[in-house]
Amino acid sequence: METVRFYFDPISPFFWLATKQIGRIEAAGVQVEMQPVLFAAMLTAHGLVGPAEVPAKRELTFRDAMRLADAQGLTFVGPPGHPFNPLLPLRMSIAVTNREARIRFATEIAATTWERGEDVSNPDVMREVARRADLDGDALLAAASEPQVKQALALATEAAIQGGIFGVPSFVYQGELFWGADRVDSLLRRIAGHRIDEARLQDFLARPPLAQRAKSAPTLPQQ
Repeated sequence: METVRFYFDPISPFFWLATKQIGRIEAAGVQVEMQPVLFAAMLTAHGLVGPAEVPAKRELTFRDAMRLADAQGLTFVGPPGHPFNPLLPLRMSIAVTNREARIRFATEIAATTWERGEDVSNPDVMREVARRADLDGDALLAAASEPQVKQALALATEAAIQGGIFGVPSFVYQGELFWGADRVDSLLRRIAGHRIDEARLQDFLARPPLAQRAKSAPTLPQQ
């Protein structure tokens, strides 16, 4: 069966919204594989900053998440503070090797963070998250401290970066990237066989730039 790889980090509210679409994606005849990655490392590697780190975008980011949640009949609560350290839930997720169990666990992490408003960097909270996902929280907490688990998360993040992943949530199907919870419909169209004209895209990308943005603070052109 074909696979859709779902890259996630609980730091993003859009990851939470995307977990609500897993059933729709798998109903299209594919399997979803959840891949934990560290979003902060992606930002650094690509020379970016997170939307919540840009004052002009921070409010809009969470306003938009609340709009999308409301449209799905969901209630946005959000964690006690943002950003927060997502390493514990990510490492515990890496330690869950069964595909279906990892989906359950990741979905519960998302709901705990963004619907229940709990701090998933807290081991006690994560122990309860594991219990709700029918997993052994104590075993996963212990695994999260193991060097091989920490390395597995680092390697998965580096592989994603090398594969061109720069944000979460991201979906990859047959090598094609779909970024954002609002791209699930585009992903489903691709699974159904609809494709863009790749030759036309490459032709456009090969065209030279006709202008360059100034690296320093721009000045308005004088008339």
